[in-house]
Amino acid sequence: MARATKADIASPQVSEIKPDVVEEAGRLLESAESRGLPLRVLGGVAIRMRAPVELPPALRRSYADADFLTAKGTSRQAQEFFRDEGYEAQVAFNALHGTDRLLFFDNANDRQVDVFVGSFEMSHKVPVAERMDLEPRTLPLAELLVTKLQIAELNEKDLRDALALFHGHAVNESDGDSINAARVAKLCSTDWGLWRTLTGNLATCRDHLARYDLPEEERSHIDAGIEELLDRLEREPKSRGWKLRAKIGERKRWYTTPEEVAGGP
Repeated sequence: MARATKADIASPQVSEIKPDVVEEAGRLLESAESRGLPLRVLGGVAIRMRAPVELPPALRRSYADADFLTAKGTSRQAQEFFRDEGYEAQVAFNALHGTDRLLFFDNANDRQVDVFVGSFEMSHKVPVAERMDLEPRTLPLAELLVTKLQIAELNEKDLRDALALFHGHAVNESDGDSINAARVAKLCSTDWGLWRTLTGNLATCRDHLARYDLPEEERSHIDAGIEELLDRLEREPKSRGWKLRAKIGERKRWYTTPEEVAGGP
């Protein structure tokens, strides 16, 4: 996510923030539940929290920031919550974009918190909030994967996160501890742009897999999951709108460039 300026920020009331970002995400989830605020983790921290076993060294990375989703209509409640939990709000950004996205700072640990409100939108808009109640702590695995692979220009950390999901989870037609291929396929079946970005990034994951020092069995498991999902996306019936947009193809840009927030201190 983009780094934001600390100018024009509101002072927090208290501070109990944990130095470890994964532990801090867990603390915030427990506190939000006690206050009745629907809150789920997404991004790399969520993928780390959902890993069923310790990630192999080749797929581990550090986590600089935490990203969350809250339900539509809870922006005011979320702002009060993060203030009370010791975070500083980026006042100007939140005033302008607060119905869709909020930014907060953990100054002591030099971390930024992004809170998406009601939906997730970066390179593509993904309707993630409608299924946020399926899991108690994070988005479902299908949505975690889609929000990673919807990025038009995949970077190293996003690549590792996506491979980590395939490493720890099977691809089938259900949720829980599996990547729900039916859900991913449904999202892509009405949005050619999202389909184009996801299939391209899945191919990138497959092509770069050999770069990572993994046991052959684990590499084969990841490769099989990627191929299974690509096949499922291909087989899903496409909407009329998808087919019309496909005729235009790459002659017209199919993704948006996320708004950059002015650089930090």
